[in-house]
Amino acid sequence: MSEMKCECGHVNPVGTILCESCGKALTEEAEKEKLYNMRYEGSARRSQTYNKTIVDKIWNFFSSVKVGVWLIVITLVASSLGTIFPQKDMLPTNLSPEQYYHDEYGWVGQLWYKVGFDNLYGSWWYFLLIAAIGVSLVICSLDRFIPLHRALKNQRVTRHEGFLKRQRLFIEGSDTGDQTLAKVKERLKDKHYNVKEENGNLFAEKNRFSRWGPYVNHIGLIIFLIGAMLRFVPGMYVDDLLWIREGETNVIPGTNEKYALKNHQFILDTYQKGKDNKAFDQALDRVGTVAKNFQTNVTLYKRKDGALPGESDKLEKVKDDKISVNHPLKFAHYSVYQMDYKPNELKSMSLQLTNKKTGKTFGTVKIDLFNPKDVYNLQKGYRVELIGYYPNFTGFAKNGEPQSSSRIPDNPAFLFKMFTPEHPKGEVSFVAIRQNVEPLGVNDYKMSFAGIETRNVSALTVHKDLTLWILAVGGAIFMIGVIQGAYWNHRRIWLLRKDGKIFVAAHTNKNYYGIKTEIAAILEGTNVPIPLDQQESKKEKEIE
Repeated sequence: MSEMKCECGHVNPVGTILCESCGKALTEEAEKEKLYNMRYEGSARRSQTYNKTIVDKIWNFFSSVKVGVWLIVITLVASSLGTIFPQKDMLPTNLSPEQYYHDEYGWVGQLWYKVGFDNLYGSWWYFLLIAAIGVSLVICSLDRFIPLHRALKNQRVTRHEGFLKRQRLFIEGSDTGDQTLAKVKERLKDKHYNVKEENGNLFAEKNRFSRWGPYVNHIGLIIFLIGAMLRFVPGMYVDDLLWIREGETNVIPGTNEKYALKNHQFILDTYQKGKDNKAFDQALDRVGTVAKNFQTNVTLYKRKDGALPGESDKLEKVKDDKISVNHPLKFAHYSVYQMDYKPNELKSMSLQLTNKKTGKTFGTVKIDLFNPKDVYNLQKGYRVELIGYYPNFTGFAKNGEPQSSSRIPDNPAFLFKMFTPEHPKGEVSFVAIRQNVEPLGVNDYKMSFAGIETRNVSALTVHKDLTLWILAVGGAIFMIGVIQGAYWNHRRIWLLRKDGKIFVAAHTNKNYYGIKTEIAAILEGTNVPIPLDQQESKKEKEIE
């Protein structure tokens, strides 16, 4: 396919409908049109011209506005699905995601987990959807911006007579002479038009920049999407949950094990009836305990250079801080917020080896519920072996095996083997809270409850976002494009003098009422006829 040369001498790209320079129709279809579609100035768009290679087909697919809209709709639907149940990074750490969704939401939650919606916003296909929207925006913009910019750049002052006649605002009258034309020219300049003159013809234009508003929108959206996709890059975005118990020192997630945090103490203040504002008393009677403030007193540590993960002795103190609601710990682009708490979590449980007949005890076993021992030596000839530990006992399976739903000791149970002088081979006993089962019959000894030790647990949110400024820039550019395209109109007025006649035509990308009012004011008191709205005239004729 060769380029198309107009009679005015301008060479137009393949597929051009109206000459970019003079506006003459280059195809039979354009010749038959009563009013020109000036959306892209009749310029050739690549997607409407080439359709041979695989690159052409991909370009044409993504250049479609319908495809872009559907991609956005699919992404919005997918995003809404991700809000039905909490994402896995917001779940309690004491349960596996599969167990949590099954326990909380039944088979629906289990199905939701199986199809991968538990990590929807971090999935490869969601990332692909965002990338596809970005590609669509880029191709849509280039496919339309380049020919439009070229056509507006190449437009001449003197346009073809047929071009003017097929504008929505047009009229033909008798030539009024040079003086009238000079007067019109001055009035156009007073209205802030950029006026050009050629061979006694006028071309006035203003606010061309408003035509680029949609493309500025697209640039803003593309930058915004780039910011959103950068959140998948390690180190750019962190939003993790850290459960940390009093006395523990844990690595802060998302810091590549570079920083650690020690929980010294968790403090919970509640509203007290009669001591705080009396206006709260009625509410406290209704809802019970209400937290006034909860905070975690911590120390932040940084791992020394060259230290290996897990070497707790190679931590250097950074600072002490108090993390409370709306007062996070901040360091190196990270913010650690107080999110939740769990009071009085079981830390250890003490049990005594007791003779059932005499009630005499032969020592106390203190079991660390997070790091229990295998063997506990008591008095000479007495010892206890822990042959089974079930931190969150939920019952027995069909084969009689005790079951535990998690590693958090919310309901601890133990399977002991008790060795005494009377029973050197040992007696077996299963012990849970308010439960003591002797599977081999009646034992002479038992493990009896002697006390517990508890501690508080803090839930901290670790947040880091290096993409926020990119999202802000993208949003700001998008709003500039909205304002640019919404509050200004691209207006053009042509006056062509030919064979004793004058042709007046005008075009705007929107708000024809405004340009008609403006032209009437410019031409008032002159002999130049005011152009008529051919679209409204056509409607009136159809009604008649």
